[in-house]
Amino acid sequence: MSSYALMLHIPSVVSVRNTKLGRSVSDCGRNWSGLTKLSEKSKSKRGYGLSCKAELSKLAPAVSAGYGVLLLGGGLFAYTKSGSKGSLFGGLTGAVLMAAAYFLIKSPKTRVLGYTIGLGSAFLFSFFFGFRFASSRKLVPAGPLLLLSIGMLAFFVMAYMQHS
Repeated sequence: MSSYALMLHIPSVVSVRNTKLGRSVSDCGRNWSGLTKLSEKSKSKRGYGLSCKAELSKLAPAVSAGYGVLLLGGGLFAYTKSGSKGSLFGGLTGAVLMAAAYFLIKSPKTRVLGYTIGLGSAFLFSFFFGFRFASSRKLVPAGPLLLLSIGMLAFFVMAYMQHS
């Protein structure tokens, strides 16, 4: 059986393991199934692919902080460009909610509350930007912010489900 493995340049310890279905690469708890040419018998079952089974709980604080910074930046930009106090208030509210989610997610005892605050605020902003997009029919700024908020909503749902 000939096989091709994906070469990962990772600065930490990497282990390569041969299995019945091919070769897998592991990096400190993050399991990567390498891009491997499999035998004809097993190719129909699994095929080629690269997947990471990383814990979303490790990414959640950074993602919530990034979302908060984007909301704050968007609110400040809209305020400086058009003097919109509603956008400034929305950006500040989003930043405060995401900062609260950030600090709550970092503690194992309050992680579920942090996910709940992140999920609730992402739902709130998804609803708000969806309503704005439907009423104005303008793609910018409501369209990208709607997609970002829906993505954050999906992220917090997956992080909460993975934690439970």
